[in-house]
Amino acid sequence: MMDRYLDLVEDGADWLDEATKACRRNRISPWVSIRMNDMHGASLKPEFDFMNCKLFKDKKMRLRGITSNPEESPNIAWQGLNYEKKEVRNYMKELIRDCVENYDFDGIELDWTRWPLCCEAPASQKAIDLITDWHFEIRKLCNMKAKKTGKPFYMGIRYAGTFEQLRQIGIDIPAMGKKGMLDFVCPTNTWQTSWDIPYDRIKNELGKDIAVYGVVELGTNWLMVYFPGKTPNKSIGASDARGYRLNAFSPEILRGNAAGKLALGCDGIETFNFFCADTPGHWFWEDADFFADYSSLKNLHNTEYLKGKPKFYTFSSGVGFYVHNFFESIGQVPCHIEPQCRKEFVLPMMKEPEKKMRIIIQVVVEKKEKMPSIGISFNGRWPNFKGKQTDKLLCPAGYTHHVPEHTAFNFEFDPSMIKNGYNSIVVMNGSHNWHKDEERKKETVRIVSVEVFYTKNKEELCL
Repeated sequence: MMDRYLDLVEDGADWLDEATKACRRNRISPWVSIRMNDMHGASLKPEFDFMNCKLFKDKKMRLRGITSNPEESPNIAWQGLNYEKKEVRNYMKELIRDCVENYDFDGIELDWTRWPLCCEAPASQKAIDLITDWHFEIRKLCNMKAKKTGKPFYMGIRYAGTFEQLRQIGIDIPAMGKKGMLDFVCPTNTWQTSWDIPYDRIKNELGKDIAVYGVVELGTNWLMVYFPGKTPNKSIGASDARGYRLNAFSPEILRGNAAGKLALGCDGIETFNFFCADTPGHWFWEDADFFADYSSLKNLHNTEYLKGKPKFYTFSSGVGFYVHNFFESIGQVPCHIEPQCRKEFVLPMMKEPEKKMRIIIQVVVEKKEKMPSIGISFNGRWPNFKGKQTDKLLCPAGYTHHVPEHTAFNFEFDPSMIKNGYNSIVVMNGSHNWHKDEERKKETVRIVSVEVFYTKNKEELCL
């Protein structure tokens, strides 16, 4: 991987400059995104890391690695650069200055999701003010570039977590917004895409002068799914052809994820890590016969284009492979529902035009010997207990089936019931065996996912 970049350097090619020129030739506005604390490659010995700068190899310049649970041992993944150190702030400022002043970009995004690390937590007010002032220095670089070119040069932040959580590591986005330092923000998760971030509330808090973009990440969620008959990818240690879904393999998932964000008022859509779907290291089976569909990215920001087209929705998972737990949006799944109990799942969706379509809601549960009756109430309507059991996914995304230890139930509803914005899906455990502890435990169900497919006909379903 590094040799490819060294070849360019040795040939005198500036790949960043070439990228901006290629964008201009294709009528694309080139922007630059800077990862503020990238811990890739540092999982074993940071001092030998090939990804980060020399400054990172000095332990004095790094955070202590204390996680959100102080009883845990220091974690290498939390030992990013410490922005309370002047040397760190100066280094990153000069890196950003080079990108702003010497390249033909139209804007810059400061990416605090890879990883969400800045100051020792919980940050003091002094540290928060220090980081806010540092961002203001970056804003001045952007303003100078705008003055030089005679056109706006935009600055924004991509982040994971809530505003108060970010303040705990020193990043105060509302304070920056009030001082006119930001043009946009991109709230997101840290690999799996978000499905229920309250973008409408974020817009209300930041005001009309700051754009809010919904981010479509690559991972659908962390639900393990299956591809029967496929040979597992031994090169990544896969024991069978199971893994997580990638949004890039499904136009329906991309549309649904974008639609839910636009329904809450997002000003546009940012996609992230889409190209990773081209990497065999993310396939849990060998010899894939399908690839990322780049054409499906077109018009994801256009609500009129999206209306009436098949869409898939689901929820982010609470646990998974690449999850920065404290900053990930809190997953509504997995969860347990005891007999005679119910659980509400709130999902942003787009109101659809009146036409012949169907909406299928699938409840995915952990398989057990005695499965209680499961029902669904959608947006307050009378419960539907006529679920059809299946082992197939509603919408294939490379994978086609649920893993053997899971089973699913499909419920059909009138698509005119969909609301623009927040929709309520109440899952009910219809068992009445709650009096005795033993019976209650036997008939408690573990919900591992709730999935929704807005579709045309039965042929489109994996039924």
